[in-house]
Amino acid sequence: MSRGAKIAFIGAGSARWTSRILIDLFLNEDLRKSEIWLMDIDEYRLSIISTLAKRYVEELKLPARIHATKNREESIKDADFVVSTALPKGYLYYERMRDLSEECGYYRGINSVEWNYVGDYHTIWGYYLFKLHMDIARDIEELAPDAWFFIVSNPVLELTTMIARETKVKVVGICHGFLGYRAAIDALAMRLAREKLGKNITPYYAARRVEYYTEAVKLVDPAEVEVEMKGLNHVLWLTGFKYKGDDAYKYLDDWIREDSEEYWAVWREHTTSPWDLDLCPAAIDMYKTYGYLPVGDSVRGGTWKYHWDLKTKQYWYGPYGGPDSEIGCGIRILNVRRTVEEMARIAFDTSKPVSQSIPLQPSGEVIATLIDSIYTDKPTDVYLTPFYGKQIQTPLYVNVINKGRIPNLPDDVAVEIPVKVDGKGIHPIPTGSIPSRIYKYSMLPRITRVEWALEANLKGGRDTLFQWLIVDVRTKSMKQVEDVIDAILRLPDNEEMAKHFG
Repeated sequence: MSRGAKIAFIGAGSARWTSRILIDLFLNEDLRKSEIWLMDIDEYRLSIISTLAKRYVEELKLPARIHATKNREESIKDADFVVSTALPKGYLYYERMRDLSEECGYYRGINSVEWNYVGDYHTIWGYYLFKLHMDIARDIEELAPDAWFFIVSNPVLELTTMIARETKVKVVGICHGFLGYRAAIDALAMRLAREKLGKNITPYYAARRVEYYTEAVKLVDPAEVEVEMKGLNHVLWLTGFKYKGDDAYKYLDDWIREDSEEYWAVWREHTTSPWDLDLCPAAIDMYKTYGYLPVGDSVRGGTWKYHWDLKTKQYWYGPYGGPDSEIGCGIRILNVRRTVEEMARIAFDTSKPVSQSIPLQPSGEVIATLIDSIYTDKPTDVYLTPFYGKQIQTPLYVNVINKGRIPNLPDDVAVEIPVKVDGKGIHPIPTGSIPSRIYKYSMLPRITRVEWALEANLKGGRDTLFQWLIVDVRTKSMKQVEDVIDAILRLPDNEEMAKHFG
């Protein structure tokens, strides 16, 4: 393709994430001629990412053309791909609504309900987020009707479902949480180290002593591991796990029986991240309860069993209570601030090459692979991701409207499943039905919340908020429901939202 693809990033001021995708594009010879439009309404954030991108292109002498704009329509016009990472009003806006919710007795906010405990997965109070993405989709319909719309912003499940139902846009939800399946390989490697090397490396792995772990990784060839995952975004399950053709769940069972308690003891003492959850007690308890391991962010959901209060969260998710506790959210916001400062320092410090501070190496995200395959008609169903110092081939998973690919889930809801990609587009690979227990106790409750959130944000009316809250286990009275709705709608930033909900 001589002219190169036009790729628009909406909410490009998410500088660290956007810069990683740009590097993936720069690494790909067939995409280096791309015309890249960076759009954000925050002028400072936009200046950071545009400066980074332009300096990178100049330093590496790449033919890519970088444009920065605050005009969304200009960035979208005639685009081949539109990528949204936008979060209207930012993290602190949602934290204010969370604080008001807690004052009214709703621990961690009215958005936190069964199977929806991901802190930045803003559904019922995400009015501006839903409106923005409908506006982006309408722009695409008018200004770039053949473009692919990649939604990275959460809630991926609701936003992808909404755009697919309400517009003619080719929409795909993107999330890297499915890479959490590698936790099962970790357990497999720890067991093989014990069986074949006579070494118990579990405590060293729990303490993130990678030098001990790499010896075990050599025992596991990822090419000999087969996985099957399916479900909804952030409610994804490892429904198939084989090693050398045999059921590999037996290794996880052995690890749970003989090694898990030792792992958790060391992990609680040494973990430094609220996101270090792949083999936490909640993940294993879900496995025992539902018969399959939750993948990635899925462990952050579940029922109130894992979330009643901070002490409960710390039992199941470690000393920080996971990323969705009051401690975890505080760390996340602090990390966002530090990231902005770090990216600004790198962008505006001309004494040091940008490419020296941000190495030219693959991010492990799927977007560049999707763009490359679609734009250059390069068929694939895998892409390269980092795995303990090497690159391994990983199946491509995205979120697309179901249309019967998972037979016992609704046709018009976005599901997370494997896909094949080529010049004709993204082709979901049909899978079997969701296992009965997961379907009844995990899928149905989450899909119900999808429908309620879409009704609330598309149609409005105070009753939609009332219906969301009246069945909440934290609700003790009608007054409590009315008080929290009033408190949120009276926020100075929520005038338009208040009109929408009447």
